[in-house]
Amino acid sequence: MIDLPTKQALMNTSLAHLPAYKQEQLQKIASIIVETVQPEMVILFGSHATGRWVEHKYVEDGIIYEYISDYDILVITKSGENRKDYEIQDVIENRCRYHTPVTTIVHDIDFVNRMLSEGQYFFADIEKEGILLYDSGNVALAERKPLSPAEAKEIAQDYYDQWFLSGVEFLAFARFGLQRGALKEGVFSLHQAVERTYNAVVLVFTGYKPKTHNLDKLKRYTKAYSEELAGVFPENTKAEEHLFDLLKRAYIDARYKKDYRISAEELGVLIERVQKLQDIAGPLCVEKIASILIL
Repeated sequence: MIDLPTKQALMNTSLAHLPAYKQEQLQKIASIIVETVQPEMVILFGSHATGRWVEHKYVEDGIIYEYISDYDILVITKSGENRKDYEIQDVIENRCRYHTPVTTIVHDIDFVNRMLSEGQYFFADIEKEGILLYDSGNVALAERKPLSPAEAKEIAQDYYDQWFLSGVEFLAFARFGLQRGALKEGVFSLHQAVERTYNAVVLVFTGYKPKTHNLDKLKRYTKAYSEELAGVFPENTKAEEHLFDLLKRAYIDARYKKDYRISAEELGVLIERVQKLQDIAGPLCVEKIASILIL
């Protein structure tokens, strides 16, 4: 009997389109992940897999801004993996931070194969465009259920209606909190506005919703779709770091910690930033949805 090749055997494994130093970085990243996790597969996806990565710096009003595309890595773990996905993700990203920062997504093989069989286009695109960095050889990827462009467009529109429009409402709640002097309630609402806005972008573009409330992670997930979006919270000065930190901590601290403090001025600045975020994200999502039928 002739052994038919598995789907991952047909995946691209070449990094030849990348500069030598990037190839070395990715080989190191893969080695760290394999040593740390013992996964089934490690797959590079996103801009570095497709050759559309960006690296540049620019100066505006005397401040240096830097935009560098992350390495996006899907780590497929064993069936029945005891550790939580986010625990594995944190371990990998912490270990890689001292070599080359990465953005990882972690799921077990059962979840990935279920998503492929249901036609989930985030994982389907990774299987089609990704670069296989490591394969244990123990498992195979499921057959992908194809979605028609009309089905994909309907799904993306539903995500926009659910997540982006909800984010708009939470921004309105934040403004109301500022007007009332309810600053903690206002900044919590603002966190929800940002979380939903980021999720809307990721869902519209990929159909995938990260399992996190961490705005830093969500921000990194959206970098691939808009440089302008990533620049709303630049974190390139102490003041910028402080503002984004106030927003990140609001999900827990603004609700449960007595010593959490935010001024009306800080909340006002953050509200305008989030308005800018939505002014960018809204048209970005609408344009993506409109483009689906003509792919």
